[in-house]
Amino acid sequence: MITIENLVVSYNKRQNVINSLNLKLSKKTIHGIVGLNGAGKSTLLNAIYGLKSIDSGVIKSENKKMSKKEIAYLVSENYFYSNITAREYLALFKNTNFDIDKWNKLFLLPLDTIIDNYSTGMKKKLAFMVILKQDKPVMILDEPFNGLDIETCRIIHQVLLKLKEKNKIIIITSHIIETLTNLCDYIHYLECGKIKFTKEKVDFKEFEREIFELLEKKNEDLIKVLTE
Repeated sequence: MITIENLVVSYNKRQNVINSLNLKLSKKTIHGIVGLNGAGKSTLLNAIYGLKSIDSGVIKSENKKMSKKEIAYLVSENYFYSNITAREYLALFKNTNFDIDKWNKLFLLPLDTIIDNYSTGMKKKLAFMVILKQDKPVMILDEPFNGLDIETCRIIHQVLLKLKEKNKIIIITSHIIETLTNLCDYIHYLECGKIKFTKEKVDFKEFEREIFELLEKKNEDLIKVLTE
């Protein structure tokens, strides 16, 4: 289990982006993190992984300080070395049990082609294969479905459901709520740097309705004026 207690993260020590946040993430579950732009989603993920230093609070894994070695992190914007093939890039990540060619039967990437020539969707598939090859107990996936076709989205959906059964903790962000309600066991709503509420799967339909009604109400008057 990952335990986050009274987490505070700021930039330049002036304004808290994450403000006394508390959250528990259990094994064998998929957790969605949702919130409006600026709510602190990426900052929270970076803090869990260790890319962003924290001001106060603790992030623990099984009552020990969280280690980057436990986590495979798929960032929303992927970076690859220039003039390197996909096969060469995958070889940088050591796991003798991972059969690249067998996994590629799902993703159909030209592995011996220079990555610079890949489309956005192909790069996203390659980045996901890297996450799979790392085989860490914790997976953080920031907008994993962006830029992917319908079939690949479904493949990743199926793979994640299988992986969670291997005692993994999977954390996903997405701007498309439907992708989370179809996949997650829990959804945590982040607002002003805090988890405002958490919903279980049985409450997802009500959660989805509440969020859409809130957003529509927020902009209803302005849209009415603009479209008259």
